[in-house]
Amino acid sequence: MSKYFELKLVEPEFGSNLTSLILELDHLRKKKLGGSTHPQVFFQLKHIFHTLESIGSARIEGNNTTIAEYIETKLEDNESPKGQGIIEIRNIEKAMAFIEENVEGYNINRMFVSEMHKRIVDELIPPPEGEGDHTPGYYRNTNVKIAKSDHVPPDWSRVDEFMDELFDLINKEDEPQYDLLKVAIAHHRFVWAHPFGNGNGRTVRLFTYAMLLKLGFNVNVGRILNPTAVFCSNRDDYYKYLSAADNGSKEGLLSWCEYVLGGLRHEIEKIDNLLDYEFLKSQILIPTINYSVEREFLTNLESKILKKVIEKQKIKSSDLKEIFKGKVSAEISRQIRKLIDKKMLIPIKEGKRTYVLRFDNNYLLRGVINSLGEKGFLPVRDE
Repeated sequence: MSKYFELKLVEPEFGSNLTSLILELDHLRKKKLGGSTHPQVFFQLKHIFHTLESIGSARIEGNNTTIAEYIETKLEDNESPKGQGIIEIRNIEKAMAFIEENVEGYNINRMFVSEMHKRIVDELIPPPEGEGDHTPGYYRNTNVKIAKSDHVPPDWSRVDEFMDELFDLINKEDEPQYDLLKVAIAHHRFVWAHPFGNGNGRTVRLFTYAMLLKLGFNVNVGRILNPTAVFCSNRDDYYKYLSAADNGSKEGLLSWCEYVLGGLRHEIEKIDNLLDYEFLKSQILIPTINYSVEREFLTNLESKILKKVIEKQKIKSSDLKEIFKGKVSAEISRQIRKLIDKKMLIPIKEGKRTYVLRFDNNYLLRGVINSLGEKGFLPVRDE
């Protein structure tokens, strides 16, 4: 049976790498986000990263659905997906949406986590055949073993006690410098307690996402968070550092915290590059158009128009006159309408008849995913 150790915050040494990480992340948390990328373009990227986050979390647990396969289901816009692997990923996306809609108004407590868990295992076949749970939203009432792990979770009769202890820790008012340590320690403790019969890994990663939103790493003010990339870029490291913390030693817990916060800093700094439109334009969007033209998803005329849109970031019909020399304004408007109908352009909210690129469509999304992958933005790689 697992060894119990008191749940408490551990303090890193002054001048340690972990202390530096905490200070850097606290700066990023408070930093007012700006940048030259238009909000409607940036938030399209946010939705793509939520999809990638969901795929990554499912892949850690052994889901073999590739990015390409799942993106095809998104493009088909199928509300009733076939296959347990696809449902599992969609469930994670829905749970992320639930968190964003509700985390600001509620404490992260048993009810909140239970609602997340219900969404995560919804419509999934319970073990041993599938990745669902026999008792969605309820703590386990049997003892369990974790595949490929030496850790034996505590007796089911103590799960309530350990989870209440965890919620007390994360909702306790402490000095702000402890906030990020709480995120890492709470993630480990959740895995250690293993409160549900199944789906604990997927739930704890969203639990961590919810805690980060609570701390101010908030997508609604422009930040994209991709915490699963920390855990799934190297699954062996994830489990190694989790195991190191299982005995409750200060050394093991601090090494786990440094692993989590170091990965989080790297992901935030990397993805925040997308706020720089020059970077986004040259490294992601133009290569996307080239990719789509090579595969004949776009016509030459469409590619010329979209490259002009990317060049200027937002356009009016008058900006396209050089492409349509000798054509009347009605012809330009007709071509713009075609691209809107194909979901390749979208009117911006603050300007009438002003448009930005839209890429959640059959013609561009594969190219965006390819470009993000080539620049190291994907949390998982297709195998």
